[in-house]
Amino acid sequence: MCIKITMVLLFFCKSCKSNCMTLASQAKSPPAKKIKKKENGIQPKKKPNKKKRTRPLKSSMKLSSSEKETSKAHQWRSEAHDLVFFQEKDCETHDGEGSESPALDALLTDLVKVNNSRDRANRLFQWLLHPVQDKSFFRDNWEKKPILIQRQNPDYYKGLFSTAEFDHILRNDDVQYGVNLDVTSYTNGKRETHNPPGRALPYTVWDFYESGCSLRMLNPQAFSSTVWQVLSILQEKFGSMAGANVYLTPAGTQGFAPHYDDIEAFILQLEGKKHWRVYNPRSKDEVLPLVSSPNFSQDEIGQPIMDVVLEAGDLLYFPRGFIHQGDCLPDAHSMHITVSSFQRNSWGDLLLKLMPAALEIAMEEDIEFRKGLPLDYLQFMGVQNSEKEDPRRDKFVARVEGLMKKLVSFAPVDAAVDQKARDFLHDCLPPVLSAEEKASSVYGAPARWGDGEALDVTVKLKGQTQIRLVRAGAARLCGDGETVSLFYTTENSRVYHKEEPKSIEMKAEHIDAMEFLIHSYPKFVSVASFPCETMEAKMSLAELLFEKGLIHTAE
Repeated sequence: MCIKITMVLLFFCKSCKSNCMTLASQAKSPPAKKIKKKENGIQPKKKPNKKKRTRPLKSSMKLSSSEKETSKAHQWRSEAHDLVFFQEKDCETHDGEGSESPALDALLTDLVKVNNSRDRANRLFQWLLHPVQDKSFFRDNWEKKPILIQRQNPDYYKGLFSTAEFDHILRNDDVQYGVNLDVTSYTNGKRETHNPPGRALPYTVWDFYESGCSLRMLNPQAFSSTVWQVLSILQEKFGSMAGANVYLTPAGTQGFAPHYDDIEAFILQLEGKKHWRVYNPRSKDEVLPLVSSPNFSQDEIGQPIMDVVLEAGDLLYFPRGFIHQGDCLPDAHSMHITVSSFQRNSWGDLLLKLMPAALEIAMEEDIEFRKGLPLDYLQFMGVQNSEKEDPRRDKFVARVEGLMKKLVSFAPVDAAVDQKARDFLHDCLPPVLSAEEKASSVYGAPARWGDGEALDVTVKLKGQTQIRLVRAGAARLCGDGETVSLFYTTENSRVYHKEEPKSIEMKAEHIDAMEFLIHSYPKFVSVASFPCETMEAKMSLAELLFEKGLIHTAE
């Protein structure tokens, strides 16, 4: 035990020194709302260097006749076992037949009228789970067990994404292999990626598909305005980045090996159908894992706890750590979108930021943490002495435990939470503004070129102008002990981390007013109501926020 504690402290001190200094300085400085710029966040998975494109034979990708019969048996078994799943301990099925829920386009139109972006996120997530209630989902399934929702409504996700839109994107956008699109196959237990270099053009992409390869679009939100809108709303529900991948798989093939992921996964079946098998984590160490797994062979994963066929309009959720694999039946292709969230968003991830800072503060403020180690501690501690019966060992471990308990009182919890928040704001998609929001924000400003000069450049904000933030989570005040900065999302890219974190250093006279504006959401407040000492300070803050697209007016 003492060895583990010592190693953890060493890891904290060495790997998190910059974060530690940031949080410590915030905790010791008088202003309570101060934190530093982002230093480390979620990193996208690095892709191994791909070999030169190889094209599998179409015949090799297809299921054999015996496999076809097995697939039919799987389909029958999934339909016959719906009631069993209702009673299963490890998974559930919900039948949505007969229930009503609005079409996606109608829902998104209605959500524009919702005054609060957090309420908007709640309503969209409830639509995603319909007819299951979100409260029961978070109580019974979230981070615990899979759930299958069958709706018997193939048009439920109509308008979200389609093969037609996929083809349109290939023809009109700069889709790059390995960046935006992966070409994959899984044959005879072997998973391969067939990405050539350069742009993915329709001729080559559809040739791959006809040869039996699966196509994975890695960031559809960068090309699809609807996917962008859905994810930008949902990220306020999760308080964590919401991402997506689209998968298009030919009939009778499988594109990926069995594996588990480090995200909470919502599989939305858009077209066709797909056979899924889901397996329990293999051990307690793989429950809610921090990283995704390598590819597994069939004999490494045991028997599935869920064996089902998703049809268009269905949803399958499974927590991170649940092994899964999907293959297409011989009679239909499949297109689904995986909506994901909660990557590196655990208590442990928060403590990785918190503990080093707490230790630095404790060492500066408490002499007990600065007292020297026993002169002879190397003689009875360490791996080579771990089997010794020595009373000095017990005393040493007890001292470490005491200091660890005392460390809690020095922990700058708010500062660590703000560091997580800064990471989140960097991860976020920019908000999708309605026509009314655009018209009442900088995007609708009348500035233009005419008669050989720039016209209407000056924004006519006044003291009585009513303003509010464009979204509840669009901005957050953070500090580093010396300066206070406003981190925001409106200038983020639709491509993950394409831009650096966006922030504005705040003047002291603006800080209280910015807090007032953040806490006033979703109400509109007048510029004159800002708690600044002068009208000039009120107007300068309003104009700054307007220029960054962070606010819009009531008119």
